[in-house]
Amino acid sequence: MLTINFKKWNTITGWLAFLIALTVYTLTLEPTVSFWDAGEYIATSAKLEVGHPPGAPLFQMLGAFAAMFATSPDKIAAMVNWVSALSSAFAVLFMFWSATNILMKVVKVGSEKLSNHTVIAVLGSCLIGALTFTFSDTFWFSAVETEVYAMATFMLALLLWLGLRWIDAIDEPRGNKWLLLISLVVGMSFGVHFMALLAIPSIGYLYFFKKYPKVTVKNFIIANVVVVAVLLVVFGFLLPYTMIFFGKSEIFFVNSIGLPFNSGTIIAFALLVSFFVFGLKYTRETKKHFANTLILSVLFIFIGFSCWLMLPIRANTQIPINENTPSDAPELLDYYNRIQYGERSLFYDTYFSLKYDPVLDPSKPYKDGDVDYERDHASGKYSIINDGKNAESNYSNRIKGFLPRLWRHDRAINYMEYTKPVDFNLKPENLSDPDIVELANQLKAGVKNGQISLQQYDSYLSQMRGEIDIINPSFADNMKFMFDYQFGYMYTRYLMWNFAGRQNDIQGYNNNMNGNWISGIKFIDEFRLGSQNNLTTDMLDNKGRNVYYMLPFILGLVGFVFHYRKDPKTFYVLLALFLFTSFALKIFLNESPFEVRERDYAVVGSFMVFAIWVGYGAFAIYQFLSNKISTKIALPLVLGVTFLVSPVLLATENWDDHDRSQKYTALAVGRAYMDSLEPNAIIFTIGDNDTFPLWYLQEVEGYRTDVRIVCTTLLDAPWYIDQMKVKAYDSEALKIRFDHKQYLGNKMNIAVIMPSIDERFDLDTIMNFIASDHPATKFEQNPDVVRIPTSKFSISVNKDKVLKNGTVSQKFANEVVAEISIDIKTSQLDRKTVIMFDIIANNNWDRPIYFSAGDVSNAGLLWLKDYLQLSGLVYKLVPVKANITPNGDLFNIGTIDSEKLYKTVTNWYWGNFDSPSIYHDPQTRKEALMFKIQLRRLAEQLIIEEQFDKAEVILDLAVTKFPVKYYKPYSDGLQYEFVEPFADLYYAINKKDKATALAVELFTKSEEKLLFYKGMKAAEQNQYGYEIIENFNTAYRIIDNCQMHKDTATVTALKKRILPYEKYFQRYLNAYEQQKQEQMEYERQMKQQEQEGLQDSVLK
Repeated sequence: MLTINFKKWNTITGWLAFLIALTVYTLTLEPTVSFWDAGEYIATSAKLEVGHPPGAPLFQMLGAFAAMFATSPDKIAAMVNWVSALSSAFAVLFMFWSATNILMKVVKVGSEKLSNHTVIAVLGSCLIGALTFTFSDTFWFSAVETEVYAMATFMLALLLWLGLRWIDAIDEPRGNKWLLLISLVVGMSFGVHFMALLAIPSIGYLYFFKKYPKVTVKNFIIANVVVVAVLLVVFGFLLPYTMIFFGKSEIFFVNSIGLPFNSGTIIAFALLVSFFVFGLKYTRETKKHFANTLILSVLFIFIGFSCWLMLPIRANTQIPINENTPSDAPELLDYYNRIQYGERSLFYDTYFSLKYDPVLDPSKPYKDGDVDYERDHASGKYSIINDGKNAESNYSNRIKGFLPRLWRHDRAINYMEYTKPVDFNLKPENLSDPDIVELANQLKAGVKNGQISLQQYDSYLSQMRGEIDIINPSFADNMKFMFDYQFGYMYTRYLMWNFAGRQNDIQGYNNNMNGNWISGIKFIDEFRLGSQNNLTTDMLDNKGRNVYYMLPFILGLVGFVFHYRKDPKTFYVLLALFLFTSFALKIFLNESPFEVRERDYAVVGSFMVFAIWVGYGAFAIYQFLSNKISTKIALPLVLGVTFLVSPVLLATENWDDHDRSQKYTALAVGRAYMDSLEPNAIIFTIGDNDTFPLWYLQEVEGYRTDVRIVCTTLLDAPWYIDQMKVKAYDSEALKIRFDHKQYLGNKMNIAVIMPSIDERFDLDTIMNFIASDHPATKFEQNPDVVRIPTSKFSISVNKDKVLKNGTVSQKFANEVVAEISIDIKTSQLDRKTVIMFDIIANNNWDRPIYFSAGDVSNAGLLWLKDYLQLSGLVYKLVPVKANITPNGDLFNIGTIDSEKLYKTVTNWYWGNFDSPSIYHDPQTRKEALMFKIQLRRLAEQLIIEEQFDKAEVILDLAVTKFPVKYYKPYSDGLQYEFVEPFADLYYAINKKDKATALAVELFTKSEEKLLFYKGMKAAEQNQYGYEIIENFNTAYRIIDNCQMHKDTATVTALKKRILPYEKYFQRYLNAYEQQKQEQMEYERQMKQQEQEGLQDSVLK
């Protein structure tokens, strides 16, 4: 007999789940800025600025509202972060109510009555599912920082719940009010993230199963086609074509009719409003209820989408962050379409083999692109800045394929690793050349037997471009990659992370050591990943190592089967949501190996569905046991045990790597960058993590607003160049000589270096030459391309000026050069490089100029490496030539002013890098690497200058702020090689105890790895031969260093410890020595041949 008020307790239990989730997320919330996009989102939310496409205006407005309640500027980030926490808690709430709604339908199938025990089991099991999702890895991560995925998941859950409520009330009077709410939320979701739209098919299936109780093959196929069509119409047609309508109207009424700017937009808006007014009036008067509901639904989508008006409104103001400047209808459409990222067809396009054989379509080698317009205030019209004629290469169908998964030519090597090396044929005209034929045969044989690496193969194929016809990857290769990598590695692995267990927090590159899912069940993990014996402390102590013994996953599978067997219709509703937010999304994203970071957050919606099935699994077990034992025993037993093995287990395992409540490392990185800069500085940054924390500090905390941040990744864009020419806060506008029209569209996209003059020219002269627009600066065939007649630039130096304004310290006065010589080592410069050179030339040593270490290549540093000076985390441009001996260290760049650098470093804000209570995530560990590198260089310089006390201070900072036990390797290719020099430097200043302690600690790391490899079977060991030798080399380096400094006791102890491993791995050491001898002999022979060739040439 049912005496429980289900509606009441369903409401109470749902809010209980909400409160638990909100409490957990509030307790573990990051109190300030975090890495990646969070800094940008906090900055653009706090001041309602325009972030990267496709934008998140609703998310930003809610963030701005939350920021109003901050008690001080440094608390704003926490309030905006809390928006994510609140959104995530609401996601849990509506997920729970959706789960109970569906499960109640399931248990009623075939049942005439419900008991109290059944209702409690429904509520309890769905609570278990909701809390499982609450504590799941991916969802929890997004819940405690400012990112759109938390709010997008909330909208996804809300849409599912609204769909269920609509279907429950669809036959009631005014039951379609729920459909209007659905439409409103769909429109609003465009202001957060498109992921929420993936609930549309499931809502469509709910309607289908309600209206068509009898499912046939025919109507089921039609239903599938219709729901997908609705999704495509809403996402790809309704709003994009509405914006096209607005854009075309604006251009027509301004350019053709002669009306003022924005007239066309106003007229288009009036026409749209008129359509809805007359459409609603007509359908109401004629009692066309379906059409009336349809028009109302579209209207509510537009009302929800109206949050996008924030973007053009704010873009028309002088805000410092105004990405893409979507200030009118045409620009807003480009912003929506993410035009800056390019576009490709998902269904038919080129393969990566385009890289080796870029064959154009002979009948139509080029195709037209979009026409780009810009406001011309002088004429009062929109002028065409790019007519789009022949704007894009149209490649031959021979290098295209259906549903191309293997598409990115810059990832060719990785694709071939996942599939197989592409094959090729020689062009007919080369078949008669025996040398070329022999080379091709050797190349094919070499890559087949492994003598030629894929990197070498890629290089050879690139060199043979024009001489070969590439054979495209087959459709089978394409599909294999999709299932192996995109569905397997980039989805199934993430699903198992969340419900089976996670190996560690190090990004995976498809090997057994990092980034995999694990179960915690030894024989399963050994079957998949190899030996689990003798795991190192780095492996075991990695906070990202979370072991669930597959228990939540098994519960989910039980729930999956139970749901399918009990009610296939509601099962299919959830299955559709699961598939669209997982595999279908992966098809759309078309990811390539390997991404810059793990992408599990993009598929979090599918984890919500699986967590619902986890709850259903608990109910299924209860239902099974209740037929075997008393329900009074079965109910608390099942709910208690499943509560422990799913949400409690997840919470226990995940807490330490999701608790960010005391984490200030991203803030410390941003502050360190800013504090490395002198007043009124200009800094060239590269990407997210050397730019967004700085934006946050300026925009939110008002810190160092005198600094001008120039993100070079954006500097190719005309709108960004325009913004650099405007004052921002306390930073004066940058001096850029080029007129806006000179870099519009494709103009100045490329500057080709054509050295026809063997003479060095001042950079100012070269920039004036380019800016002159003289015919000599252009190519006749393409006037948009700039021609530079020399590769030798120079920057003149006013010695008195640079000494007076502090650009160079007085101690370097005698080393100031008269000019800086720049030798360009490339055939062409892109627009951003030209603008960077122009900023430097126009600056004329007035403001200090710095480069971040984000790109330390010669091109990234404008071929100025010899004239940089280490200044904290950045490099300062100075007219003092550095005499650096190349030693293989990419960051061994520039001079060091030890006095100035010591003062900078010792006054840094360190956050809590050294705290044992925080989670040192991979990005924190990665950013710490730059600190350690620069601190090491400063300590080396201080030792050279015999300032040993100061050197010890710096070494202590490096070792104590970044302890070895917390700063484990964050990547496959790194161990502790950047820490080893600190032991050597401690020895150098006669701090033997500190040196010995560090040396032994690092030696132990290699020793543990050797013990781990020793525990493997011989066949498995062979896979890690390189790693075994590397660990021996590390151990030997440490011993040799101790021996060099006459630390005899340590040397004796370490040699004794390494001896057993030398005996055990003797075969690897012997093979390595033989390989070294062979390499030395090969190099000797090559050198001898070179000498003989030189002698022959002299004799001739």
